[in-house]
Parts: sequence; structure tokens; C-alpha cells
Amino acid sequence: MVLQDIWFELKDGRKALLRSPREEDIPGTLEYLVQSAGESEFILRYPEECGKYTPEGEKAVFDRKNASPDEMMIMCLVDGKVVGNCDVAVLPNLKCRHRATVAIALLKDYWNLGIGTRMFRELIAFAESKPQVTQMELEFVEGNDRARHLYEKMGFRIAGVHPDALRFKDGSLHNEYLMIRRLSR
Repeated sequence: MVLQDIWFELKDGRKALLRSPREEDIPGTLEYLVQSAGESEFILRYPEECGKYTPEGEKAVFDRKNASPDEMMIMCLVDGKVVGNCDVAVLPNLKCRHRATVAIALLKDYWNLGIGTRMFRELIAFAESKPQVTQMELEFVEGNDRARHLYEKMGFRIAGVHPDALRFKDGSLHNEYLMIRRLSR
């Protein structure tokens, strides 16, 4: 699904743009994927794992999500730079079509500027536009208190835990928590 351009003001006074991904975003997206992976242990990839992402692959992802009535990807650009993205997808199987999964990430320099909250408003609006969707789901990694606070502010609550789901490079194991936001229907 394609999101029309949404301009909004950041807490620091700059303007940001939310919109669906476009082919011209591919180089910036590839840079963003590597940079974001290196800025936080809570991203599910390390920078060296980003070699699998290619311009052709990103174009295919963009095209698929933009064409799908059940998926939406949103890019956030500030001064023409890709600084974040998020994604929402209704699960495809009949038994799961009441669920929509969510993912979100931002570059560290853009944390606490209101981007995450603004992106979540669009993700929630998308899910609410799907009559069959009754809950939104996401996962977060133990210790990611900043993200947890945002998710709770947006109405998500912890529903379960996947013990020792991630092993960081230092060998430490971390739980991953499932959060759910129920939609009022």
C-alpha cells in the first residue's frame, strides 16, 4: 500500500517526510541498513550481515510492499536522508489474518525527535483500516527500554517472552519480548 507524503515538524524544528519507499531511496536505504545495524545491539542484524542487501533486492521489496493491500512500508527522510523506516503487514494465512506485525528502526541521531511516535500513528491507522485485524504485534529485545517506552506509549503490552532468543557477539544471551496492541472493534 502506498502512503501519501506526510510532512511534519521534528522536536528540534526541522521538517521530516514520511512516505512510501521509492526507487531513488535505494542507495540511502542500503546506507541506512548498515549504519542502523552498527548503532544499536537491539537491531536484529550486525553491519557485516548487510552485504546480503542489494539494490535489486530492495527494489523488489519496495515494489511488493507498495503493491500489496496488506503491507505498508514507510520511509522517514530528513533533509533528503533516509533516517528510519517502519513496516506493517497483515499475516497471510486465514487463521492469522486478524494479526498485523510491526517493525521500526531509526538512526541514533534521530531518536527522541518524535519520528517513532509519528510513524506509529500511521502503522496503527493502517491496521485499523483493515476490518479483520484485531491486534498488532511486535518484538523487542531485553534492555531496549527506550523502545519499550515508545511501544507502551502507543498502547502495546507485553504478552510473552522468548527466553535467550538472541546471542550478542560478547556471548551474552537476551530475551525477546512479544508485545500486542489490541484494536477496538
